[in-house]
Amino acid sequence: MSDIELIDSHCHLIFENFEKDLEDVVKRLRSTGVKKLVHACCDLTEIPKLREISRAFNEIYYSVGLHPLEAKQWEQSSQSLLRRSAVEDRRVVAIGELGLDFFKCQNKAPQIDALIPQMELAYELELPIIVHCREAAYEMIEICNDLSKKGKCPKGVLHCWTGTPKEMKKFLDLGFYISFSGIVTFPKAYDIHECAKKVPNDRYLIETDSPFLAPVPHRGKRNEPAFVKNVANFMAELRSSDLITIAKESSKNAEDLFKFDL
Repeated sequence: MSDIELIDSHCHLIFENFEKDLEDVVKRLRSTGVKKLVHACCDLTEIPKLREISRAFNEIYYSVGLHPLEAKQWEQSSQSLLRRSAVEDRRVVAIGELGLDFFKCQNKAPQIDALIPQMELAYELELPIIVHCREAAYEMIEICNDLSKKGKCPKGVLHCWTGTPKEMKKFLDLGFYISFSGIVTFPKAYDIHECAKKVPNDRYLIETDSPFLAPVPHRGKRNEPAFVKNVANFMAELRSSDLITIAKESSKNAEDLFKFDL
């Protein structure tokens, strides 16, 4: 067993490419020191599978929510389905992944129509949100500012951060955490490197976003939670720190945000 303890704050393990060797994937994450992980939900139909996998493996907690690229699925009954799913299972630690994605899709109105009710639900249930934000920082900040002025902006994390230092500061000012994925290990990810250096000790998480975005030296392979140690190592280099410190800080931040065992 590893002598460090890590938390992978965002991954996906119910996709087809994990079906044949999930037990081995879990063995590897345990041997690497991953003590908890958050399995993000993209689609409402995933919720029964997420409930099942979280019962099978003690390390796995999960979120419930609708990804912005699935916004067309949002219906009037969706919010009540999410509310029921979150209230019924203590292993649900967040609402999401929700947000805006104007890189792959320009259907702004449907994305916002799915986003706002999920944010309102998270505030109501006192759960954090997991935010997917791609080429949409300005709009996401505006929405969060509007809710903040009403005193109703939930806490949360910007997952798989790809923004600029200036954008990061605005989200930090709103009370959000910033999560760094394998992208932070990519040589030309200059803005992300700067963000990783500047983010406060108590406001960052680390993640894999498995099976996507495998970090160096695993680029081109299927990503998995054990590789979060590579993200932590690279963060340590960027921050002139060490692996033990990064593991402790990022894990404490994840515990503070997701409140796993309450």
